[in-house]
Amino acid sequence: MHLFLDIAWFGILSGSAINFLNVYVTRLGATTLQIGLLTATTAVVNLLFAIPAAHWLETRSIGKAVFWTSVFYRVGFLLWVPLPWLFDAPTQTWAIITLTLFMGIPLTALGVGFNVLFATAVPTEYRAYVAGTRNVLLAVTFMLTSLGCGILLSRIPYPLNYQIVFFIGAIGGGMSSYHLYKVRTFTEVPNQENPIPVPPKTESRKRQPSTSWFSSFRMDIWRTPFKITLLLLFGFHLAQYLAAPLFPIYNVRYLKLTDQNIGTGTALFYLAVLICSTQFNQMVRRLGHKNVTGWGVVGMSIYPIGLAMSTLVWQYYLVCLIGGVVWALVAGAQANYLLEKVPENDRPSHLAWYTVVLNLAVLTGSLAGPIFSNSIGIVSALVLAGVLRLISGLAIFKWG
Repeated sequence: MHLFLDIAWFGILSGSAINFLNVYVTRLGATTLQIGLLTATTAVVNLLFAIPAAHWLETRSIGKAVFWTSVFYRVGFLLWVPLPWLFDAPTQTWAIITLTLFMGIPLTALGVGFNVLFATAVPTEYRAYVAGTRNVLLAVTFMLTSLGCGILLSRIPYPLNYQIVFFIGAIGGGMSSYHLYKVRTFTEVPNQENPIPVPPKTESRKRQPSTSWFSSFRMDIWRTPFKITLLLLFGFHLAQYLAAPLFPIYNVRYLKLTDQNIGTGTALFYLAVLICSTQFNQMVRRLGHKNVTGWGVVGMSIYPIGLAMSTLVWQYYLVCLIGGVVWALVAGAQANYLLEKVPENDRPSHLAWYTVVLNLAVLTGSLAGPIFSNSIGIVSALVLAGVLRLISGLAIFKWG
């Protein structure tokens, strides 16, 4: 229940502050490179701290570690609120990039730790159900929050409208952290009347923490079959994030979308996620997490290509609906596909390497996307990103 409430409140954070941040900095006059840096700075921090974070997590209670890292990360959203009172537009952009950089430090441990917490709090046979239900709840709260914030942004004067949106996000993040605090793992028994079952011995037998700083890097993982999973997911995330910094620029400066248009498009996206997520459990039972992930990644090629071909608002809405359908597949299946490949008794180190690979892809894609856009044009860059998504999805089918 607390995992469900966590994601519901996180949907409010995502549908408000996170969803409209890139739109806000675009309206401040940010370049594609600066928008790419918003993502790239977090990726740099993750690359530097992911392996040490896993080493740190091995020696601590995973529940408490996830809670406190989420608190330190999400308090940063409150610091966005007063920025318009303190700085002019160009300085605000760099202030947000700097804050995002520092927020990335606790986010690194949170990203690794939450996957471990999820794996140790949810039995294997229930993971598809829990992931699908979380997707539904995320879709509902994200959709409603995005619609509401889009209307709010169009009716309240700038920049107070964005300050309110950022404050709403901070409240959502705080409540999400509260429910993370209440999550219990298999081995914790909150009371005798409602004990939580202890899993098999292989689940509870953890690998001993590394004794040296160098050994904590666990290069031996690259000599296991897990390296194929890492390489495939690197290709997917690279193609995914090539287009990410281009979307707000294309939406605001080429399609001339208003904040309400963007809020409506995002709501349609998550309406499609909601509808598709209701069928997710049955799809996974028939096809498996790997195949659902592969189909989803192939389908994700439609979004950047379709957006590049769009010139009218209704076309943008259609692309959002299609994008929501395929994202529901990826969001629900990819994490469970990853967990299927991770040894149960050595999760932190394997997931830390995934975090490194993910953020290397985020960093490379976020910086390369604006470079491609400046050299071949934003439309061609979006199409290129779509083609690479298609190839990465087919690679997951072939070698996943």
